[in-house]
Amino acid sequence: MALTLWLDLSLIKLGCFLTKMTEQQLNSIITRFAKLAIQQNLMMATAESCTGGLIAKTATDLMGSSQWFSRGIVTYSNTSKQELLGVTAATLQQFGAVSEQIVLEMVEGLLTSDEVDIGVAVSGIAGPGGGSKEKPVGTVWISWKYRNNTAFARCFHFDGNRHEIRLQACSAAISGLIGCIENDQ
Repeated sequence: MALTLWLDLSLIKLGCFLTKMTEQQLNSIITRFAKLAIQQNLMMATAESCTGGLIAKTATDLMGSSQWFSRGIVTYSNTSKQELLGVTAATLQQFGAVSEQIVLEMVEGLLTSDEVDIGVAVSGIAGPGGGSKEKPVGTVWISWKYRNNTAFARCFHFDGNRHEIRLQACSAAISGLIGCIENDQ
């Protein structure tokens, strides 16, 4: 199945496009991921910018998450993206922090550890300020990588306030991880 099709189906099925995403719904999604990760003996890592560690927090809210959660790195500044994940200055200058190219470099940087099997990277504009005509508030790029498969990324345009945009981004990120495992992508 084409990457975008299975990803779209996974995201819709798990309801991540709901503006009023609740933390209970998010907990349900991470619990589903945790079960898959434990079954397949996978370790997950996150690289987060606009979500500010929300994906890692959601993961570690679950008891026993050390069985499947390796690390979460919050790289809010461009410098931290470069120092901690190996994002290049040239890519940042050419495409900006909220771009496909940046989240792909971020997720590749996550999977340099032998301990990490699956990773997700997020960069976006949660608002209320910071948006532009080209990249309005709610623009979020997410990339995923599963084992030695090719990393891939997707741009989302979420609605709502800062908290709602971050919840939706977190939901989409985790839903994409589920899709990676279920579709061996």
